[in-house]
Amino acid sequence: MRKTTTPQAPVLDARALNRATLARQFLLRRSPLDAGAAVAHLLGLQAQNTEPPYYALAARLDGFTPGDLSGRLAAREVVRIVTLRSTLHAHTADDCLALAALARPARERELGLFRAGLAGVDLDRLAALARELVESEPRTMAELRTALSAAWPDADPRALAVAARCRLPLVQVTPRGLWGRSGRVALTTAAHWLGRTAEPEPAGESAVDTAVLRYLAAFGPASVQDMQTWAGLTRLRPAFERLRPRLAVFQDTQGVELFDLPEAPRPDPDTPAPPRFLPEYDNLLLSHADRTRVVPPEHKGRARRGNQAYRTLLVDGFQAGLWTLTDEALVIEPFGEIDAARWAEIAAEGERMLAALHPGRACDVRIGDVAGR
Repeated sequence: MRKTTTPQAPVLDARALNRATLARQFLLRRSPLDAGAAVAHLLGLQAQNTEPPYYALAARLDGFTPGDLSGRLAAREVVRIVTLRSTLHAHTADDCLALAALARPARERELGLFRAGLAGVDLDRLAALARELVESEPRTMAELRTALSAAWPDADPRALAVAARCRLPLVQVTPRGLWGRSGRVALTTAAHWLGRTAEPEPAGESAVDTAVLRYLAAFGPASVQDMQTWAGLTRLRPAFERLRPRLAVFQDTQGVELFDLPEAPRPDPDTPAPPRFLPEYDNLLLSHADRTRVVPPEHKGRARRGNQAYRTLLVDGFQAGLWTLTDEALVIEPFGEIDAARWAEIAAEGERMLAALHPGRACDVRIGDVAGR
C-alpha cells in the first residue's frame, strides 16, 4: 500500500473507519430503500450460495421481506452473475453488464489458470459456440462440458466450460436464487436473459472512474489497494489520481493514503452500532485489503475454515462471533464474554431477523458451538 505524501491529511483510526463504512453499508441504521435500490448502492451482494443476499438485506433494510429480492430476480431486475473477484454476485440488470465489463481482466486471469487444458482451442470460436448453446436454452456447466468437448475432444472438459464462463457474461436463470425455491444452476448470457441487444465494450476511463466513486460511496474511506481487493483488479491508481481533485484525502494509523467522497458520512467513532447478523461471504468482510476496520486482529481467520466461511455476528460494529440456524435454534458462538445487556440486544436482533426471513418459525436464541473447534 502507498504511504501518504501529505502528512497533514487527517488520520482515521480503525473505529472511525468502522463507523464510516457501517453507515454506507446501512449497518448503523437500517435504510428504507427497496431491495433493487439497495443492491445498486451496495454494488451487488455476494451470492455464492442462495440465501446470503437475503440475510445481507435483512440486516440492512427496514421492513425487508424475502419477496422483495426474490420478485426482482424473477422479474429479471436483479441477476446472479460472476463479476467481482471472479465470484458470483447479485447485481441489478444495469450493473451486471457494466461490472462484468469492469471485471473482465479478473476473468481473463482466471482463464489463464486453465490454459494447459485449452491447447489448440480457438477461444473466439468457443465463445461463439457457447453463446449459441446457452441462448438456445439455459445450460448447466456439465452440459456445457459435454457439448464443447464434442468440438474439442482433446481439451480438458472442465477448462472448456470455465473458458465459456470467463469469455461470456453468463447469468444463473431462475428459479435458482429465489427464496424458498430450488433449481439447478443453469446459465444463459446476460444479454439474452435481459433482452439487451448488445453487451458493453470493456470499461474505459469514465466507467472506471464511475466505479471508483460508487465504491467509495459504499465502502469508503478506502485506499487504492482496498478497491483493487474488492474488484479483484490491479492498476486502479490512475483512476484515483484523475479523481483526486474531487476527493477528500485521509490516512490511516499506518500512514496509508485513503480517499473518500467529501460529502459521504463519517460518523463520530463513538456512534452506537447495534448488533447485526451477516451471512457468509458478506462483502463488508471482503472489500478491503486491510480488514481491521471490521475484523479485530485477534479474530482474523476465525470466520473461516479452509474454503468454508461462517456467518458473522457484529457487536459494536466489529466481528464478534459466528452464528448458524438449526431447526430448533439460532445458535451464536461469541468470541468473548457478553454481558446481560449486550446479550439482550443480540437476542432481540436475532428475533427480528427470524421474523423478517422466517415468519412464524419458533426458534430459541442461544449460545453454542458453530465452528466446532
